[in-house]
Order: sequence, then C-alpha cells, then structure tokens
Amino acid sequence: MSGILLLEQALNGLQLGLMLFLLAAGLTLVFGIMDMVNLAHGSLYMVGAYLIATATQASGSFWWGLAAGVAGTALFGVLLEVSVLRRLYRRDHVTQVLGTFAILLMCNETVRMIWGSQPLSLNPPAALSGPVELLPGFFYPAFRLLIIVVGLATALLLYLLVTRTRLGMQVRAGASNRDMALAMGTNVQRLFTAVFGLGAALCALAGGMLGPLLAVQVGMGESILILAFVVIVIGGIGSIRGALVGALLVGMVDSGGRTLLPMVFESLFGAALAADAAPAVASILIYVLMAAVLFFKPRGLFPAHG
Repeated sequence: MSGILLLEQALNGLQLGLMLFLLAAGLTLVFGIMDMVNLAHGSLYMVGAYLIATATQASGSFWWGLAAGVAGTALFGVLLEVSVLRRLYRRDHVTQVLGTFAILLMCNETVRMIWGSQPLSLNPPAALSGPVELLPGFFYPAFRLLIIVVGLATALLLYLLVTRTRLGMQVRAGASNRDMALAMGTNVQRLFTAVFGLGAALCALAGGMLGPLLAVQVGMGESILILAFVVIVIGGIGSIRGALVGALLVGMVDSGGRTLLPMVFESLFGAALAADAAPAVASILIYVLMAAVLFFKPRGLFPAHG
C-alpha cells in the first residue's frame, strides 16, 4: 500500500465528506430547530442539479449556471416552506414523514415530465477538466480539488454565519431550546423560512458540485438523503459542528473502506472471497460507524439540545 494511494483516498474522502456536509447542514437545522423530519430534502438536491445543468447549457458557463441554479433552488425552497411545509410543523413525525415523502415523489415526477427520464449532462469548466500535479508523480483531478475548496469555504462561511451574526444566534437558540427562543421574541416564521432557504441553497450547491461526477437523473436525491441522515445522527441533531465532523467521518470511512478493504480481504482470505465479501462489508461500514457512535453517545457526538 503506497503513500500516494492513501493520500488519494484521503482527498476523495474529504471531498465526499464536505459535499455531505452541505446536504446535512440544512437538514440538521430543519430537524433541530423545526423538529421536522423532512424527507423532501433530497429533492432539493435533485432540483438544484437539474436547474444548474439547464442554466449551464443555456448560458454556456458553468459559473453562471451554478449561480442561477443555487438562487432558483433557494427560491423554490422558500416557496415550498411557505406554501406546504409550514402546515406540517405542528403535526406528529409520522404525518411529516408521509407528507414530505409525498413531496419527494411529486418532485421526481415533475422533474421527469419537464426534463424526461434520461440523465442530464453537466460538464465542469474546461479549465478544470484535467488533472493537477500535487506531488511528483501524483496527479489529482482539478475539479475535485475545486469541490474541496468550495466545501471548506462554505463550511467556514456557515460557521461565521452561525457564530457571529444575529441570525446565527437565533438559529443556535432555536436549536438548543426552541421554546425559550420563542419567549425571547424570535420571529419564528421568518427564522424557519430563512433556515429552509439556506438549506435549499446548500443542497443546490452540492448538486452542482457533484453533478459533473455523478449522473444528474431522476431520483438522485434518495441515496444521498440516506447518507445525510446518517451524518446528522452521528454528529448530533441540530449541530453544525456535529454535521461537519459526522460528514468528514462518513466520507473518510466510505471512501477508504471501498478501496482498502478489498486489499485487506485479498491478503487475508484470497482473491475469490475478497471479490464477493469486501464490497458488501465496505457498503455497511458507515452504518457500523453510526451504531458504534450511538452505543457510546446516543445523542450523537455534538448534540445541540441542552
């Protein structure tokens, strides 16, 4: 096992973890502040990817497409929250699950009617389509490096927003004790709408960054939604810091496990067993990680609720 391979997998895990953080940050705030299970969160990721791909094809510029898609998805999220989701806040979790799952299905079918069933292409900027030599003999895709930079910058901006602004103070108060935040005069409806719009924008940003690597297709939000829920359970519901740490852990474990486990199994049990068993074990590693965290810390690593 070479150091180059370990470095490559560390960068892959960092990239995946930061994109999961963009998805999990909005989801954990909605869950922590609004006490709402939102299964439609993955649909915002899908809608964002489609809007960015469409705007990129229309404008001929990835950057203009990214900006337009993120703004359009944030607007869509705000309209969705005001028109539909606001009526689910006071309902029980079963009703919220059923209602948001229905929204997810309707978004899938609406996207299918507008764009069709075939995957939509989203190409990275031409200047970032090739590899970059980071070390002598070690090349890494430039666009994946951009994903890491965007993820780190977004995490820093989100940290400053949550810890250094009045809106962030209200968000932290709502996540820690919503009733006390209400008693202190927080405009709850405006806070909920702002948080949901921010979460939708982060979903679109993740969709735009991952779109050139993955297929932009109907139903792409379901699989990524499961990973986002794993992240917020590991990190602690309502915690931005927990979402970041949980996302990085999941990214590193998933990326490293899928590459290193086959090598370990082959050296221990032979190539035949490694070909069958290693991928199966690698696919459940993140759930083993979640179970281990919950065994020792049932409320996650950094729970927001006091």
